[in-house]
Amino acid sequence: MKRLTPIQLTKSQAQRFLLYYHGLYGDFEFAGTEGIVSYIRRVGCIQFDPLNVVGMNPELVLQSRVKDFDRSMLRDLLYNERQLIDHWDKNMAIFPVEDWPYFSKFRKKYQAWCAARQSTVDKIYEEIKNRGALFSGDLHFDEKIDWGWGPTRLARAALEGMNYAGLLVIHHKVNTRKYYDLAERHIAEELYCAQEPFQTDEQYYDWNVLRRIGSIGMLWNRPSDGWLGISGMKSPQRNEAFTRLLSGNRIVEIHVEDLEHPLYIRRTDLELLNRALSENPAVERSSILAPLDNMLWDRKLIQALFNFEYRWEVYKPATERKFGYYVLPVLYGDQIVARFEPQQHKSGAPLAIKNWWWEDSISVTIPMKESILDCLERFAAYLGTTFHKNDVAHIFRKRK
Repeated sequence: MKRLTPIQLTKSQAQRFLLYYHGLYGDFEFAGTEGIVSYIRRVGCIQFDPLNVVGMNPELVLQSRVKDFDRSMLRDLLYNERQLIDHWDKNMAIFPVEDWPYFSKFRKKYQAWCAARQSTVDKIYEEIKNRGALFSGDLHFDEKIDWGWGPTRLARAALEGMNYAGLLVIHHKVNTRKYYDLAERHIAEELYCAQEPFQTDEQYYDWNVLRRIGSIGMLWNRPSDGWLGISGMKSPQRNEAFTRLLSGNRIVEIHVEDLEHPLYIRRTDLELLNRALSENPAVERSSILAPLDNMLWDRKLIQALFNFEYRWEVYKPATERKFGYYVLPVLYGDQIVARFEPQQHKSGAPLAIKNWWWEDSISVTIPMKESILDCLERFAAYLGTTFHKNDVAHIFRKRK
């Protein structure tokens, strides 16, 4: 099969494609619960993180892309309609439930872990079967064992292990507390009992590489956080997967001016690329990005394309932080123009900005100011609160 001809893009065109791909360029592409599902199907998954300063990471991802996003929409899709599921992909993530069969290899590892603790697993299974959804505090398995980041109660480890093994799903959450129920009660039988779709390891790696390219939209074959969570895949397996995907014309090579390494998009996204390059937005929209936003998974790629260096510093000691504890990038049009540190939001309080940093090369225009104020108003509405324009006037001072 003849390989597709590589595509040449300017840096500006590559930026525009990434933003268009993620529904961040121009007017809102996604709206309502249908928009949430459509976006997550496009990118495969969005990453979960429990830290909550102005919402959790998946909520922050969606508020920037989905018009009039409300956090109850995501909860409903996860725990009532069951169109989405909390599970393991790029670390802990949220993905469409129809992707369940593709993660059987991950579940098998934890099925072995459960088999080694079969007596405990059987007891917990019976408890949940008879009592309904439970959290770790409902169970009296108090032995401490090593788990994840450190020692924890057997009850918590067993519930999480059974979840990873596919025996349990998260029934609902109360803040960060997880309640688990039997997976067979909530996943359709044809999905729950589906055979693993990969006959070889090569098929498994190809699927994952293709999925991660789609998660970011455009990606290179280099070490990256974008590859986290793919069991068994090191550089040799990744290189071989890229070779197969190129030979099969499932991905297209992209050469971007001033970038040393080629980028790749899925062949199925060529139409989106063409639309991104041909459509001109009626307005220059501003958005606040999540710290673990899909578009930011490869920090070096974002620095190369947008000249924006971003590190999430929540786990650094305060003395080693360049900016702040929980800092979010601010997008305007096709540029990342600023970053800011919000105050921890409390119910009923207005949106408050602790610190704001403009990028060095940015000159603030009147349209940019108006767009960012509109964005902050939308962001406050997503939090169920308000913000006062006078309270943020200081961020525009000394900028023309």
